[in-house]
Amino acid sequence: MCLSPCPIAIRSYGADSTVDRHDFAQLVLPLTGELAMDIAGREARLDRHVAAFVESGARHDQVSRVANRSIILDLHTGALDDDAMARLARRPYIALSPDAINLVGYMGLQAARGAVPEHRMRLWMPLLVDALLGDDARPVPRLARLQAIVEADPGRAWTVASMAGRIGVGAGRLHAVFQQELGQTPRAWLAGVRLARARHLLAQTALPIAELAGLCGYADQSALTRAMRRATGTTPAQWRRQTRVRA
Repeated sequence: MCLSPCPIAIRSYGADSTVDRHDFAQLVLPLTGELAMDIAGREARLDRHVAAFVESGARHDQVSRVANRSIILDLHTGALDDDAMARLARRPYIALSPDAINLVGYMGLQAARGAVPEHRMRLWMPLLVDALLGDDARPVPRLARLQAIVEADPGRAWTVASMAGRIGVGAGRLHAVFQQELGQTPRAWLAGVRLARARHLLAQTALPIAELAGLCGYADQSALTRAMRRATGTTPAQWRRQTRVRA
């Protein structure tokens, strides 16, 4: 799991050699295009289907003659447990499963919009390690897996039963786990996720409020307005104006 913050950046590489070596490990997760990489004398071509793990202290070089973008995760001490690091080090070039490709794509979209909160990285990393290592990975904590799934698609018609079903527990058990781990009910947590996504989209996009409401899981614009009034005392339109003035 992610034990400490994992800095995330999106970078592109050109035709000039960029030999590097650093005292932390790194994951290279291509989003678009391709690049040739050499890690301690082992070469491979990376694209959306192949990622790379660079051990701390390993000499590495990457070049590309086409447009490309990759997520770069700096794995400083404590970012992953020692066992996960050792398993990744045994296979520096990793074929990505469809689930891993989808997760990397989602991470790239979020990173492109701005700084990724630490709590979100803590949710993503267990899923990413599980996707990269496959059957060799440690099990992903159930609650963390569910949180990442719902955060990726808050507009779905989630119910307590459907959320519980995604991680193979009953609704009562899910309720108990949420109370124990987060101090709130699954419904309250879901409402918070949807509201946070709505406020982000209001501040960062020009989407019509009615369309935005649907993307965030609200039945219509009126439902979003009621939720925002209860939580913030403002309407969606007022929130959009206020955040843009502050910006």
